[in-house]
Amino acid sequence: MRAPLLPLAATFALLACRSAPRPATDSAIAGASAGAAAAVTPPAGPPTSADTGVSARPPSADSGFHAPWSRNAVIYEVNVRQYTPEGTLAAFERHLPRLDSLGVDILWLMPVQPIGRKNRKGPLGSYYSIADYTAINPEFGTEADFKHFVDAAHRQGMKVVLDWVPNHTAYDHEWATQHKNYYELRPDGSMMNARDNEGHETDWTDVAELNYGNAEMRRAMIGQMRWWLDSMNVDGFRCDVAGGVPMDFWSDARRALEAAEPDLFMLAEAESPAMHGAFDMTYGWELHHLLNDLAQGKKPTAVLDEYFAKQRSLYPRDAFRMYFTSNHDENSWQGSEFERMGANHAPAFVIAATAQNGMPLLYTGQEVSMKKRLRFFEKDTVDWKGPSLASFYHALFDLKHRQPALANGAWGGEQTPLRTTGGDRVYAYTRTRDTNTVLVAVNFGDAAVKAAYQGLARPGTYTDWFSKAPVALAAAGSLDVPAHGYRVLVR
Repeated sequence: MRAPLLPLAATFALLACRSAPRPATDSAIAGASAGAAAAVTPPAGPPTSADTGVSARPPSADSGFHAPWSRNAVIYEVNVRQYTPEGTLAAFERHLPRLDSLGVDILWLMPVQPIGRKNRKGPLGSYYSIADYTAINPEFGTEADFKHFVDAAHRQGMKVVLDWVPNHTAYDHEWATQHKNYYELRPDGSMMNARDNEGHETDWTDVAELNYGNAEMRRAMIGQMRWWLDSMNVDGFRCDVAGGVPMDFWSDARRALEAAEPDLFMLAEAESPAMHGAFDMTYGWELHHLLNDLAQGKKPTAVLDEYFAKQRSLYPRDAFRMYFTSNHDENSWQGSEFERMGANHAPAFVIAATAQNGMPLLYTGQEVSMKKRLRFFEKDTVDWKGPSLASFYHALFDLKHRQPALANGAWGGEQTPLRTTGGDRVYAYTRTRDTNTVLVAVNFGDAAVKAAYQGLARPGTYTDWFSKAPVALAAAGSLDVPAHGYRVLVR
């Protein structure tokens, strides 16, 4: 991936929903060949659901849209190439018991298919330059290795979601020679490089833009995705730059794929309410960038009230939003959470793990305080001997699993701000579902605070989730919150 093309994710979201804009946010989207492919304008007269023989699915307005297993799930992104010195699926498989103990429910694998050689970026190329949708990159192993890994993950109770690259292929994908009409073409008839968010061709010369005005290509794409469900037993897909593909394709794809896997899980790399017509979960980029700003002292915590109010007004009640402090794009191109947030990475992740509608994401190496930027086009390796944060992340994942108020989507409880006198670096709220309440207070400041609060709807005896000590809370009182810290209380 190269430097970001657009500073605003609002433009990206317009493409994601093909209609109304979403809230403007900074975007960490960069070059297409590194997993943030160019978004394009919709082709003239794209095929409709009737063309593909599949009817569109209604928006995710209730919990029945989502697989029951996703109710309290957390997700973990796996960078196979950099995970181990070997960089193979078999070597990564040895980490499954540890990830199970950490509390991981969903393993999102970055693309595992063969990488194109033509116009390759760097010695190993971009994961997102796909040369064959239905094969395994030999650097990672074989089909048998992949199946063995999936079976092992399933035995541990984890689901496997594959990163899918729908916008473009490598120039040496067989479609490039056998089905040139599957691609966007220049006036001279040559295939076009991936396009940017404004529809302009880029210099991302390792990938060729696909043409979603071609009904045959659409059917082929759905067929390639179906192969991974039927033959490799994956549980769903994380769809790269999903907003660069017409929404009606995703509606058709979801219906067709659910015929093979009724408990399908779909994550869109997009931030738009409209995407929830076909996807279980979308990215929470706006919150991510707010957390960066809060951690750096650039904004007051009052912006969180505005953000959550806006989300409630724009998104379906049952929409899953993926919240995070790092991922492969952020780490490689913007820096680790320690670069961007410093000590405030911890209170930021507490919010990501407990906010309404949110499913927390943990990226490769965060559990060992990985501070370096993993290289993207060449071999690099996580140092698994770094300072462990496993107990911190495990505690939050266990909290997610055990507290009904923190369930995903409409299964979870309402979030209510708790007013405090802690200043503009402190933020507090409660989540309540039936008789369960979780109180969260975070402090992005450099000094500990005794924050007076009022209006606690459910006073009584709480338990500090991390210390396990009982805490008596009246309707009005005070909370001690450490510098760059957090308190999580449950009852």
